Parts: sequence; structure tokens; C-alpha cells
Amino acid sequence: MPRISSFYGISIWLYWSDHQPPHFHAQYAGQHAVIAIDGLVLLRGALPPRAMRLISDWVALHRAELRDDWERAQRREPLVPIEPLP
Repeated sequence: MPRISSFYGISIWLYWSDHQPPHFHAQYAGQHAVIAIDGLVLLRGALPPRAMRLISDWVALHRAELRDDWERAQRREPLVPIEPLP
């Protein structure tokens, strides 16, 4: 599972050939969540509210890149790292 970004103690990961809907995995302080790219729906797990706000800000800036990496992962192609939050 390649890590595609990391910021403020949050790591963002994608699995190759993962199931629908398009989503990513986020880890923070020993907690794990699976989050849909569109709508930022929490599919599984939990993260603190502050971490979720930071993730929401990051996705707002990089949603297109995240979708592109999701498509690459489905084709088992190398993923492109995404810039962290400033």
C-alpha cells in the first residue's frame, strides 16, 4: 500500500486494485480510517475531528490528483506523490 502524502502526522495511502467506491486510507496517532474521495464519506474507522478537518482541506486542494492516483492504482501503475498541506 503506497503512501502518497503525509502532513501534520497524517499519512495518506492507496491500495492497488482496491474496491469501489474510490477511496483512500488515512492514519493518524494509531487510528485508521477509510474515506471516500467524493463527498469525504467515512467508510470505515475513525479519526479525531481535527485530523478530519485537515484531510478535508487537503482533499479540497488535491481531489483531481487523488482521483488520478486512484485510477493508476486500479491499473496497478506507479502512483504519483501528492503535495502535503502547507
